[in-house]
Amino acid sequence: MTNTEQTTVLITGANKGLGLEAARRLGEQGWTVFLGSRDAARGQAAADELAAEGVNVVMVPLDVTSEESVSDAVRLVREHTDRLDVLINNAGAPGNIVAPADATADEIHSVYDTNVYGPIRVTHAFLPLLQVADNPRVVMVSSGGGSFAVVTDPEQPVSKMHELAYSSSKAALNMITVRYAQALPKIKFNVATPGEVANRKFAATDMNNHTGQLTVTEGTDSILELATIDADGPTGIFIDRLGPVGW
Repeated sequence: MTNTEQTTVLITGANKGLGLEAARRLGEQGWTVFLGSRDAARGQAAADELAAEGVNVVMVPLDVTSEESVSDAVRLVREHTDRLDVLINNAGAPGNIVAPADATADEIHSVYDTNVYGPIRVTHAFLPLLQVADNPRVVMVSSGGGSFAVVTDPEQPVSKMHELAYSSSKAALNMITVRYAQALPKIKFNVATPGEVANRKFAATDMNNHTGQLTVTEGTDSILELATIDADGPTGIFIDRLGPVGW
């Protein structure tokens, strides 16, 4: 069965939080949503929830740290569509917020496996399906914590959050996105942060124990903006819901 009409999107880490809300909002626009979830049971529960609301959704078991899982996800998506219009690399790991003096290579590696290598694995695997879409877009969900401009601003709370893994992994993801954008101009590669950098706010999710000042819906505004840009839209940019973010 091939989908030739509805816009298609695959969202990693979509069984909760920002990923689930982005799936809900795009599904409400009539998109076909491939809901990626490392935990199949939680993913199916989330997909059932969206389906009950009328969303055309397919649950895709997807662990971004596993080459085998990613390959299986490609095969499953291909059973439903001959192209992928949008890929949202949302799955992320916060790490343990280990002080730099105590951080080990193993601690850094585990976070990079999800936040850096994961998006590369998924993007590489789905490139053939993206390349046959009319207006393919890839959205990388990053963080203000991955911005040198933000982290070096003493007025920003993240400047005082002393850790290595999360912020450096998101900085790496930002650079990776720019390099993809330069090398593959037929695909829009952009970066979204779910916070409001100027207002020093971030979205309430499991990753921050729901301490953020923005709702999960507000947190997905920048993701939705980049997922829905037209063929004349930008590539290689970094935004939050208020506008451009400094690298």
